[in-house]
Amino acid sequence: MQVDQFTTRDLQSLPQSWPLPRKQHAIDIIAAGGIVRDAHLPAYRKAGFPVAGIYDPDPEQAHARAREFGIPRVYESLEEAVSQENVIDLATPPEAHLEVLQKIPQGSTVLIQKPMGRDLEEARKIRELCREKQLKAAVNFQLRFSPMMLPIREALARGVFGELNEVEIRLACQTPWELWPFLEKLEDVEVLVHSIHYLDWIRSLLGEPSGAYCHAVPHPRFPNLKDARNSIILAYDRPVRCCLSLNHTYSHGPRHQQATIRIEGDRGAAQVSLGLLLNYPEGEPETLEIVSEGLDWTSIPLNGRWFPDAFIGVMSNLQRYADGDDETLITSVEDAFGTMALVDACIRSNRSGATPIEQNA
Repeated sequence: MQVDQFTTRDLQSLPQSWPLPRKQHAIDIIAAGGIVRDAHLPAYRKAGFPVAGIYDPDPEQAHARAREFGIPRVYESLEEAVSQENVIDLATPPEAHLEVLQKIPQGSTVLIQKPMGRDLEEARKIRELCREKQLKAAVNFQLRFSPMMLPIREALARGVFGELNEVEIRLACQTPWELWPFLEKLEDVEVLVHSIHYLDWIRSLLGEPSGAYCHAVPHPRFPNLKDARNSIILAYDRPVRCCLSLNHTYSHGPRHQQATIRIEGDRGAAQVSLGLLLNYPEGEPETLEIVSEGLDWTSIPLNGRWFPDAFIGVMSNLQRYADGDDETLITSVEDAFGTMALVDACIRSNRSGATPIEQNA
């Protein structure tokens, strides 16, 4: 379809959800932390995915999730949980991924919580292990499947934006880092846990960058975190400007909060409000507006939110791929390794420091 044939109705009818699998396979969840409570389980309940059982090293936490969401079985061991021949939802912290994957049976279907390990070396080991075990494995980079991003994906494919030349992400919000105690163990926090979502999504939009600049800084309110704010610039071998300004410690009330994504091309543009990040985890409404040649800015009514709806999409794609209904596993371990390589470039840039200013020039 040509751009000049698009109407407001065309934009408002762009797909916002991934097709559900023909047969919804039972899921066993490994770990029962906050992200499982706030996103995984609400998503599966909304989609009607059957959750067969759950396991956590802390049995009390596993039983709490089971009572809250009507899960019929709490497994007594990891070995028992991964041996049921169900789809495995691996929601563990990154340092535990490799150990759990080593116990997963050959040929299993598994969704791995992002990030894909704590660093590029762990990601490489995870990729090799998934290859050896012939796992149908995806990484939970679910932003690609959110109701606000799927229309952008389709609009880009149809030529609504033309050639992209600008992507900018700006945050000035308050992220409750205290909800995730495991972050205190990480040498790199913001890029590995938060910006990784955007970096993965940007790769899906613009392709692979040629390099990255990154400067992450801590904040006095979070003395045990290595960093809590970040600035990132991605370089491309074409006239594209891509930058991320990420302030997670804005604490001056709702006025002047910000959580936006803007993309521009030579034929159109889009503006997204990441409402989830404002007053997280309850969030505020998310919005999407698109403009293109011959059309005014058009507001796209959204049927769902990043959490939990995007989690439905990534699980649907995984199950459909395992059944042969989707040709591509969108966030496969193979593709996710590219995101981890980009994250690694950001980390190395951050550690190398700024270019010194020549004082005696």
